[in-house]
Amino acid sequence: MANQEGKRKEGSRLVTFGVGTRFDGYLKFTETLCIRGQFKGTIEAQGTLIVDKGAVVEADHISVSSLAVYGTVVAPVYAVDKIDMFPGAKVRGDLIAARLRIADGVLFEGQCTMIQVEQEVEIFSRPTQEIKAELQRTNE
Repeated sequence: MANQEGKRKEGSRLVTFGVGTRFDGYLKFTETLCIRGQFKGTIEAQGTLIVDKGAVVEADHISVSSLAVYGTVVAPVYAVDKIDMFPGAKVRGDLIAARLRIADGVLFEGQCTMIQVEQEVEIFSRPTQEIKAELQRTNE
């Protein structure tokens, strides 16, 4: 699991399904889950899913905040934020995400649909006084 520990949000917990774990069913979680074994079923979560090297996830669908794939995923995936596929990953299924990163050495078979995220606020193009007034209104 290539240094994912440092990339997690401060204070978030990591739950791990170990290498020997085999789970069939429905998964629902809110923080971060790392699968190192095998999973078959459905995943609907508000958290981050990490599929580690050697892990195999076969699902009728996966819905998460973000997905990091080092192993194998066979499923259609919806990620609110992003999907990262790292070298050696194998992904088969259609993907929907706001951001997508596919490294060299990834085997990907499917279609990608990019969803639009809310536009970021460009503070440098707005007058300083306008920003200060807005911040004062929100703090009252």
